[in-house]
Amino acid sequence: MPAFARFDNSYARALGDLGVRWPPAAVPAPRLVYLNHALADELGLQLPADADEAAALLCGNRVPAGAEPLAQAYAGHQFGGFSPQLGDGRALLIGEVVDTAGRRRDLAFKGSGRTPYSRGGDGKAALGPMLREVLIGESLHALGVPATRALAVVATGESVRREQPLPGAVLTRVAASHLRVGTFEFVAAHGERALLQRLLAYTLARHDPELLGAPDAALGLLHAVVRRQAALVAQWMNLGFIHGVMNTDNMTISGEAIDFGPCAMLEAHDPAAVFSSIDQRGRYAYGNQPAAARWNLARLAEALLPLMIDTDDAPAQRRAVDAASAAVAAFDGHYRDALLRGQRAKLGLRDAAADAASAAADAALAADWLALLQRHRIDHTLGWRHLADAAEAAAGDDTPLAALFAQAGAEDAALAGWLQRWHARCAEDDGGESTPALRATRAQRLRRVNPQVIARNHCVEQALQAATRDADLRPFDALLAALRRPYDPPPPGSGYDRPAPAEFTAAYCTYCGT
Repeated sequence: MPAFARFDNSYARALGDLGVRWPPAAVPAPRLVYLNHALADELGLQLPADADEAAALLCGNRVPAGAEPLAQAYAGHQFGGFSPQLGDGRALLIGEVVDTAGRRRDLAFKGSGRTPYSRGGDGKAALGPMLREVLIGESLHALGVPATRALAVVATGESVRREQPLPGAVLTRVAASHLRVGTFEFVAAHGERALLQRLLAYTLARHDPELLGAPDAALGLLHAVVRRQAALVAQWMNLGFIHGVMNTDNMTISGEAIDFGPCAMLEAHDPAAVFSSIDQRGRYAYGNQPAAARWNLARLAEALLPLMIDTDDAPAQRRAVDAASAAVAAFDGHYRDALLRGQRAKLGLRDAAADAASAAADAALAADWLALLQRHRIDHTLGWRHLADAAEAAAGDDTPLAALFAQAGAEDAALAGWLQRWHARCAEDDGGESTPALRATRAQRLRRVNPQVIARNHCVEQALQAATRDADLRPFDALLAALRRPYDPPPPGSGYDRPAPAEFTAAYCTYCGT
């Protein structure tokens, strides 16, 4: 049988001391529940034709040739409090492959048993949360959001004890890397400058090779991560995605979204929306996510400072601190720009270069639209989606958008005034014209960027309950298929494009899956 993968494990070679070599725990009865064949092909993997052999490889019962399982070390600020040592308590970096496009990708297990970083946990994962990782990761990927993805989920044939016994599972996760803000925090907290320098060099080689050898490489990395995270969070905000646990150990250097335990999707537009059971004070509520990201980036700046200061000269030290502070402060501008680019697209406007006054006017138009959605508790996704219908009907009369506001009890003038401004802006975008053909083109453009199908909370929960309670994967498979085509109408009668009943959302709570 050909090798499962051609591993090239640069992390183990360069930073093997930043972690512990550790084998995955054997499981009694592995069964392949999910396999992403397209992703496997993209990675250049040679999967066994026999399902049992594939399951054994993808749960760790048989470690593939060339793999070097390693539990990575990292620290993290969790809800503002610093934990100097966290690490992979139920995960293992299995190794790295260079995919068919020449990109280096991590393969990692989640739920593969205890490690030296388990801190009293059992190191296991339940089937439901691992299938959630599939649904959310694939949904974000289809929506163009950088995200880790699930290659496979294997049921282990054993129970995992939480509030009640649950079927166990192991996830195989694919990532650009598993380097985190918390990775840098761990090394900086232990005062190991040489290791911090090695970590910086490795990270640059992996994600920002153009900065290798630069005299201000640490500052350059900080700027790069700030830009990537600003773009990522702007996408979250435009989609209505709530991560739920934005600790520094869950912020990647690559700019990918990672860890989809307590995440949820916004329904009625509400900046205060929070669903995570562990976010008691709303630190990571929907509207707080940009500020949380900037706070995390300040922690990365602190961890990198030892590499920016190589002198006892006080003025030079002050300049280094000021430069790091300026890099973090630049997040606000990068975020505003990325948010507005996304909003212009969602409004059907071209993202042509505009002067400051035009940008401010478009930002105000988008902000007033969101304020309308919030005031009348309009569904975030449907509100944006139905703009396409309003674009085709010159004044927006008798469209699904008008019906959406009417169902919420909004007075006609509330929507009509904003629509008048928007139509005028659209006509300006088209050189002062507003013809049926131009409006139809804009509506098509809107339907390509405003999804109809998202991972709605109640749909996700229904699919996971069927999979775990009834061993029925058909709802999961059907939802996954729809999430992979987010801009297309869902199957008739599926309800994937409808908000949850109000009583469901009022009581909905997500969990970290541990």
